[in-house]
Parts: sequence; structure tokens; C-alpha cells
Amino acid sequence: MMEKQGIYELAELIYKSISKTISIEEKKVLDTWLSNKDNKKLYLQIINKEAVLHKMAIYRRLNKEAVFQKVQNRITIIEKKNRKVVVFNVLKYAAVFTGILFLAFYYQNNIATGQLEYTPLVIEDEIITLTLNDGTVKMIDGPVYKEIVNSKGDVVGQQKGNQLDYIGQNEVEELVYNELYVPYGKRYQVVLSDSTLVHLNSGSSLRYPVRFLKGNSREVELIGEGYFDVAKDATRPFIVNANEINIRVLGTQFNVSSYANEEEVNTVLVEGSVGLYLKNKKYSEERCSFLKAGQIGILDKKGKSISINTVDTSLHTSWIEGKLIFRNTPFEIIRKRLERHYNVIIINNNKALDKNTYKAVFDIESIEQVLETLNRNYAIEYLIVNNQIIIN
Repeated sequence: MMEKQGIYELAELIYKSISKTISIEEKKVLDTWLSNKDNKKLYLQIINKEAVLHKMAIYRRLNKEAVFQKVQNRITIIEKKNRKVVVFNVLKYAAVFTGILFLAFYYQNNIATGQLEYTPLVIEDEIITLTLNDGTVKMIDGPVYKEIVNSKGDVVGQQKGNQLDYIGQNEVEELVYNELYVPYGKRYQVVLSDSTLVHLNSGSSLRYPVRFLKGNSREVELIGEGYFDVAKDATRPFIVNANEINIRVLGTQFNVSSYANEEEVNTVLVEGSVGLYLKNKKYSEERCSFLKAGQIGILDKKGKSISINTVDTSLHTSWIEGKLIFRNTPFEIIRKRLERHYNVIIINNNKALDKNTYKAVFDIESIEQVLETLNRNYAIEYLIVNNQIIIN
């Protein structure tokens, strides 16, 4: 039977083989062990990248002495049943412990050399940008008060804290566009020249005229998610172009979610009335799907079909106040929203987890607190490596 020290030595040899620090004599010992096909199979399982990350997450929560004793007891029982058991079979039963010891050694040594770290996330603070009609890019940094001017020195808007304001601009004869981009981890507001207020969520951009023309419809283009509080104007419909769909209103409040990496475009009506129609179609009441307050219109990008359901609108608009509310929400959707809200990268190696549904409400929590809550309530194991969240 292999003693505890022998198992640890084997773990050390495996670590050294991966880190390319193994000596010639040590390699001979390891190669002898690897000459057995079952041992080789175990070796490949231990060094598998995904398995390593998973075991490291486990290691953080296990008492290695207790695990070793459990494995030892199991080996003893087997030996009593069959005195002829060979070494490689013993190692099979010690595989979990071997992997954990290996990871402990790997983890501890690489922290010292800076090759691997388990640290809190350091989230990059990206800047909101405004692209003017002439191509000039302005940085919208911090809640300051300043005028936004183009390359000619003309004032095109005002930054008032966490909001861009276009009200009070002079009349124009042609459309001049600006585009506001809000990166992951940020939210921002813009007041258009007609007094329409738009809240932009993380990872979103809005392209809009600096000033709308008289007698023409008010059209803007959205990528991502935005909440619109549209100023009423019976003579000029307000139209949001969002991916494959147009949302047409006169004055109302609604939320549109149209992220490029999602299969649906969702429009949730809070009050008033909106009409939904496909982007490549001309507007007519016959072609429109109309929503009532409290309803969601869902466009399937692939099938180009629109379905309408009743929803709790707060679940779709709570992001405006910085809240994340999930009610029987698939984990696949939860992790995407967490990525955008906190500007993090989440790698999920447990594909079955994506289909599970969860309930949760997050407000002022940090991403670390959110992860610990998910782990505590739903046993979702995670590991932070190289500023990425890895779930196994």
C-alpha cells in the first residue's frame, strides 16, 4: 500500500513534469509509473485543465487530512477483500486525494513564483465615450459638468453629472448624429433634444440626432439595453431601431433589450402603447404587434416572429436603479447579466448549470459577494484565476 508520503511525492513529480522542473532521475521514476496504461489515464485526468480548476475550487473548502483518512479507510477495506491488489489500483482509489495534493503543491508554489494567483478581481474601469458626427471621440469621465464641443468649437451638448443633455440646441436643417457608448460595468443617461430621457445599460450604445427635424419622425438606433421615457409629440412618432425590429411610439415608457449576442429582442411596456414591426417592413397597423402596459414583446431573431406575454415589468427595469432581480431565471442569463453589470468575464465549464433556474436579488453587493451568495445558497463552485471567474 502506498503511504501518505508516497502519494505526496507522486503529486510533486506530476507537478514538476508540468512545470518542466523535473530532474532526469525523477523523470525516470515518473515514466516507470506512467508505463501502466491505467496510471497514464489517471495522469491525464489529473493534469486536465478543467479538472485542475475544478479541484482547486474544491481544495479551498476541504480539510485535506480528513480526505486522506477517508481514502485510507477505503483502501484498507479493499485490501482486506483482496490481498493481491496492485499498486496502480490503490492509486485509483487515491486519485481524488492525489489530485488535491498535487493542486495544493501547484497552487502554493505558483503563488510564490507569480505564475498563478487566487486573488480578488481587479475590475477595469472603462470609460464612457461619445462619438461626434465628425468622428471626434469625447471621453465622458466622471460626474462632472462641462460643455461638449465638436472640432469646430460648436457646443453639441452638456454633460451634467451622469447625464448628457441636448435640450436647448438651435434649430438645424439636416440630421447630425452622435453616438454614446456605455461599457460593461457602467450605466448612463441622455436627454435628447425633444426632452426624451434614455437610460442606457451596461454594454450599450445609442445613435441619435443632435436635434430632430421638424415634420420628421424621431428615430434612434439602439444596441444593447435602454429604457425610454419618450416625450409626447402627436405629429412626430418616436422610433427605436433595435437589431431586426422597430419600436414605434408617440409618447410612453418602455424598455428594450437588444444585445448582439442574444437570440431575442425584448420590448417591455411600462405605460402607454407601442407597436412592434420588423425592420425591413414599412410601418402599418396591420403589420404591427401592439403591446399593452405590463406586456413584453419578444422577437425571435432566427424565426423573425414576435410573441407577446404578460410580465412583471420591475424584473426588466430594476437595472435602472442598479438592481439585479432574478425570478426562476436560467443561469445562462444570470451570468451574462453579471458580466455586463460588473464588467467581469465568467467562464462556465458546467454546461448543465446553464439550464438551471434560480431566484436572487442583488443591489449594492460586490461581484465577490454575489458569487459567495450563489455558492452558499446553490452550491455553485467558482474560482478566480487571472482576473476571470471560472465555474466548474
